[in-house]
Amino acid sequence: MDFYQKHKETLDKAISALHERKFFAQYPEHPSPKIYGETADEDGRNKFKGMLNSRFDELLQGEPEAWIGEEESPYLNDKLNVSYPSFSTETLVSRGLASFSQWRKLSPVERAGLLVESLDKVRERFFEVAYATMHTTGQGYMMAFQASGPHAADRALEAVAMGLEEMTRVPKNSFWDKPMGKFNIQLNKEWRAVPKGLSVVIGCSTFPTWNSVPGIYASLVTGNPVIVKPHPGAILPIAIYVAEVQKVLKENGLDPTICQLAPDTYSKMITKELAEHKDVKLIDFTGNSEFGSYLEGLKGKTVFTEKTGVNSVILDSAENIDEVAKNLAFSVSLYSGQMCTAPQNFFIPDSGIKTADGVVSFEDFAQKLADNITGLANNPKAGPFVLGAIQNQNTCSRVDEAKSLGDKVWLESATIENPMFKTARTATPVVLEVTSAKKDVFSKELFGPIVLLIRTKDTGESIAMARDLAMEHGAISCGAYTTDQATKEEIMDQMGLAATPVSFNLTGGIYVNQNASFSDFHVTGGNPAGNASFTNPEYVVKRFTMVGFREPAKAEA
Repeated sequence: MDFYQKHKETLDKAISALHERKFFAQYPEHPSPKIYGETADEDGRNKFKGMLNSRFDELLQGEPEAWIGEEESPYLNDKLNVSYPSFSTETLVSRGLASFSQWRKLSPVERAGLLVESLDKVRERFFEVAYATMHTTGQGYMMAFQASGPHAADRALEAVAMGLEEMTRVPKNSFWDKPMGKFNIQLNKEWRAVPKGLSVVIGCSTFPTWNSVPGIYASLVTGNPVIVKPHPGAILPIAIYVAEVQKVLKENGLDPTICQLAPDTYSKMITKELAEHKDVKLIDFTGNSEFGSYLEGLKGKTVFTEKTGVNSVILDSAENIDEVAKNLAFSVSLYSGQMCTAPQNFFIPDSGIKTADGVVSFEDFAQKLADNITGLANNPKAGPFVLGAIQNQNTCSRVDEAKSLGDKVWLESATIENPMFKTARTATPVVLEVTSAKKDVFSKELFGPIVLLIRTKDTGESIAMARDLAMEHGAISCGAYTTDQATKEEIMDQMGLAATPVSFNLTGGIYVNQNASFSDFHVTGGNPAGNASFTNPEYVVKRFTMVGFREPAKAEA
């Protein structure tokens, strides 16, 4: 089947969206029975349960050398007991290299069509992916469905669209005719987008599909075979994606090991082996800055990283401070602050925040924020599902230790009961007051539900500190509240220099944590939080080389 023609309308819409930057979503984000089927949720949950305590045998990678797996559910506080086929680094690399010629010789449109077909197959499994995500990451159900299903698929489609656009920007061939006076020089020219080679995508534990599929699909659409190395604690969600890619490949006469899964364990990780292998040319990574910087330093590799950052909120003035406190309380509570875009440092002038009803003092805003966090956490219909569960016990320890960092504790972290999972590992945000002199405290990412309220002398100092932190330590998001146009322009100017996007005056149902496919660039690649961006042209063009061929044009008879 010609999958490009089948999916041409989708690809055309996606490419248009890249240029227009308006709202576009191919995959509906609400798990509505009207969209996905009356029994889709129940069927997905049952299929997920059927995967537990068994081997994940959907992968088409040949006879495994071993079966491994040690994922645990943050909700059940128990092992999933799902095992995956394991292969040595040499086996993975040799199979990837063997598949390279077949995959790279397909045209960009052929590859794009096949990849969109795989996303449509994954669409049928969004609910399985959602439950797999819940029970590996601790995300709440709605976030798990949206982030690992529709939003991840849209990010993958975005990468495919950008890759297709960039590879076809140059014509396949051209007749070159240069006048030289009494004669012309005439050449026939041809160009080929040549992929760089074997790609390794290294996943993270909190967003195992959303952060991985852009790199997977960007490498695949540009002709590079991919080895997907998931985090040992979150394999199942991305394993489902890889399985569907492999099935589409095999059904169309292609080698399924063009895309391979490479699971490992905490005790025997193969990440460095893969990354350092001489035949690996491309690496995508999401995770801590130390390992990301190590990868960026490897010679002979093209590396795309998203690392840790220190995200700020600048509070200057607001129309409705209660709505601001409500919005920010949700932002720090969402998935218990385990998002790379979650705000951490709140810069508040000592003189307070200006509003139409007068100045709100530092102390009054701190109390409003704490009260809103408590109200959300204690709401049985919202709190457990917004907060989710803590993916890693180390995050709980970090939250416990954080209260000693501040000058004052405005809100202590607490555990809440999840009505569906009595054993869920939970922690509500801790809110601390810190003076602007304690840079050693707030100049690093404190991953998890930890909020620092930093008292500054004025908004100018707040802007300067947020800018300097982003420049020196990286930032992925920034929130700002001001009703003054000159202040807004100053924030845009200074945070722009720090390559940090800013969300202004968010209230209601949109939060600083959120990024929209086809419109928002996730990470800019311009500060230490990462060297790449979902999804700008550089994210795909560095995965292939445009090579030209020319010869004298033959005179027509």
